[in-house]
Amino acid sequence: MAEEKNTNVSYTSEDAVAEKLNIMQTIHKGLCKFGSWLGFGSKYYKSDKRRKKLFFDIITYTILVAFSFIMIYPFWWMLAASFAGNQDAMLNMAWWPSYTAADNPSLGGFFKNYENVFVIAARSSGTNFWQATGITLVYSLVPVTVGIITSTMAAFAFAKLNFKGRNVMFFYCLAAVMVPGPSLMIAQYCIYTSIGWTQNGLAMIIPGCFGAIMTAFFIRQYLYSMPTAIIEAAKIDGAGYWRIFWTFIIPLAMPAITAQFILSFIGCWNNYLGPLFFVENNAWKPLALLNAQFPDYNATVDLYASRMAISVLALLPVLILFAVFQKWILGSIMLTGSKE
Repeated sequence: MAEEKNTNVSYTSEDAVAEKLNIMQTIHKGLCKFGSWLGFGSKYYKSDKRRKKLFFDIITYTILVAFSFIMIYPFWWMLAASFAGNQDAMLNMAWWPSYTAADNPSLGGFFKNYENVFVIAARSSGTNFWQATGITLVYSLVPVTVGIITSTMAAFAFAKLNFKGRNVMFFYCLAAVMVPGPSLMIAQYCIYTSIGWTQNGLAMIIPGCFGAIMTAFFIRQYLYSMPTAIIEAAKIDGAGYWRIFWTFIIPLAMPAITAQFILSFIGCWNNYLGPLFFVENNAWKPLALLNAQFPDYNATVDLYASRMAISVLALLPVLILFAVFQKWILGSIMLTGSKE
């Protein structure tokens, strides 16, 4: 009787194990079938390359759309808040312009925030919008225009002129890029204050006229793609380096020069830390500081929505400039890696 009981138990255990294996095999085949439908092959089912490509395309575009939303939403919020009521812009991540009961009635109207920007003078800085825009243009155009010519001269010398110590000098120039800019600002402030440049905006103009190392680097890389035979032929015809530079180098390198000009202009236009340190005279403060120091509407209400309106107005020229010249910028960047 005992041996018969043990036989029954053994038979029952093996049957249960076999049943579990069948269930697991069924699940495995189901997963393999689902995988083959998505495009992944297995020993049971063949894969479909078109569905596999479709599956990965869906995953890729879903991730891209999600990250695009994360990048674009702050700009949309800024635009929506620039038309919204003051309290709504301050407290909520606005999806659409709206007004709340807490808003001052005098702030009503769809374009009231933009009216505040153009009408109200910045009491804390003494500069209105148009004056700040003109000052920002001066801080952007003058040093960038002169500096891009200076950088192109340096790039021409490093790329096409053979002189002793050229590579060593270029190495030390690149090494200077490794020094963080903010670490030099205290020393620069002391120098600019001692010569009076912080009272008239010259601290934001004169240093930039001497060019930028990274601008010279990118233009130098672009010039490497130009044949040296052109320069040698011009020298045979009696042209000096100055004439070669203006007659041949500038026209041929215009795509790279234009791209670097636009990128440098955008950087100067959006510069906030520089004017904050080096501009002490309220009459010479640019748009970035006007936005940060926009006045109180009264003793208790700060114009958050109007600040958003200033941000939108300051961003529009940069967006338009980049949209018009984006092919030049991308084309120049792709060509900077080519060599002679």
